[in-house]
Amino acid sequence: MKLIMTCIQLVTLLLLAVPLLAAPADGGVSRKDRSNLPITIKASQLTADNKGKKAVFTGKVVAKQGDITIFSDKLTIHYGTNKNEVEKIEADGNVRIVQENRVGSAAHAVYDSKEGKITLSGGTPRVTQGADSTTGKIITYLIDDERSTVTGDAGAPVVTIIHPRERKNNDAPR
Repeated sequence: MKLIMTCIQLVTLLLLAVPLLAAPADGGVSRKDRSNLPITIKASQLTADNKGKKAVFTGKVVAKQGDITIFSDKLTIHYGTNKNEVEKIEADGNVRIVQENRVGSAAHAVYDSKEGKITLSGGTPRVTQGADSTTGKIITYLIDDERSTVTGDAGAPVVTIIHPRERKNNDAPR
């Protein structure tokens, strides 16, 4: 039971770190406020390896905290000597991270706590917000800097689609 609680605490750190989950300007739940919310993780199986310092959730994994949901086929949490210290979290297979109208998707996602970054790769990594989207070969978000980098290549160039916003009457040019 203690190991399961530790795994849940570790997944909390992933949920708090994902760039898509930053507090929206329209009054959504902030990362700090979300940390007090319960987390539910559903999977077909949980395998805990104390010697290997990891916990692996497999089979239609769904991790939910507040308005954030992470879907994947497999979620692996690598922890340090202190079981509450996350070194790395990997989500593999059909990865989707959803919050309100924001979605990040890829075949593989990694949260590296030492470097403070999240990387989406594999398949066609994509981040969407409403109708707008960005794709590339690798999408990296530096959490502390609140900065992202999208890299591409000849086979998977960076593509960003931004739709114009409707103007309200008081926003009309003068």
